[in-house]
Amino acid sequence: MAPRPNWKGFLRLSLVTCPVALYPATSESEKISFNQINKATGHRIKYMKVDAETGEEVAAADIVKGYKVDTDSYIQVTQDELDAIQPESGRTIEIDTFVPKAEIDDLYLVRPYYLVPDGKVGHDAFAVIRETIKAMDKVALARVVLTNREHIIALQARGKGLMGLLLRYPYEVRDENEYFDGIQDVKVTRDMLDLAEHIVESKSGHFAPDKFEDAYESAVIDLINRKKAGQPITRGKAPSESNVIDLMDALRKSLGHDVKAQPAAKAQKPAKGKKPRKRIEGQKEMLFPIAGKGAGKAAAAKEAGREVARKPAPRAGGRQRKAG
Repeated sequence: MAPRPNWKGFLRLSLVTCPVALYPATSESEKISFNQINKATGHRIKYMKVDAETGEEVAAADIVKGYKVDTDSYIQVTQDELDAIQPESGRTIEIDTFVPKAEIDDLYLVRPYYLVPDGKVGHDAFAVIRETIKAMDKVALARVVLTNREHIIALQARGKGLMGLLLRYPYEVRDENEYFDGIQDVKVTRDMLDLAEHIVESKSGHFAPDKFEDAYESAVIDLINRKKAGQPITRGKAPSESNVIDLMDALRKSLGHDVKAQPAAKAQKPAKGKKPRKRIEGQKEMLFPIAGKGAGKAAAAKEAGREVARKPAPRAGGRQRKAG
């Protein structure tokens, strides 16, 4: 089943308008998550909303937003008041301007979305807007309201659709000088640069995200599998670190080490005629089903020694709440 969109409305370029839907382009739902439980009973911890002074539980209908103006003083703001000031662009992504993609600083990028036509109508208008953006090799800056706040979104052509990158406002970006001013000015010799460049060349390749491996996620899965099987858990040795005294010597040793390790770093090709599995290369699987929407299917696959695939991603917009 297709995921649910985060937003539905209209995409507008001057007088050209079409209905569109906005979907999150990424998901973290497949990451292992934990609940907080009572160590003594094994029961899940439940959180209640209570008055900080009286300690009494407060009903949801009695909870409003408050802006802190003093130690114990707040200005109350109701949802009706917030709705009344919602921007007019609440149902429309209005394209304001076009800019070169290279001019958008990476610091302003927040998260990616997919923008597609909504329904059977408007595909012609959507195609016109998409092809115009593609032909001009620029990014369209527009405004969109998500979770009652107006955001700037940068639209660019991607395949048959559009990709929208949510951007930060200037007040959300910290000044780099606050962090970089303390960095000392160091003179790097040509010999050091030559050695460092050789190291870079020995490690050079192409961007291949399918080769990424989440080592910590794999270790967590292995930990859970071992505990499920009743196996002892041992703590691995911490990596030893040595103080670098001679930088040139460290560069020379690094070059020799990386050249030797280069052949082992090549990924093995899958057997001929077999399709690679759609999971991160080298990542382990759960030996038992994780509770969730996929638990039913996993339970049906109980066989001795058989590994069960990890839980399927829930639909976008149906994010599972975590305790803690």
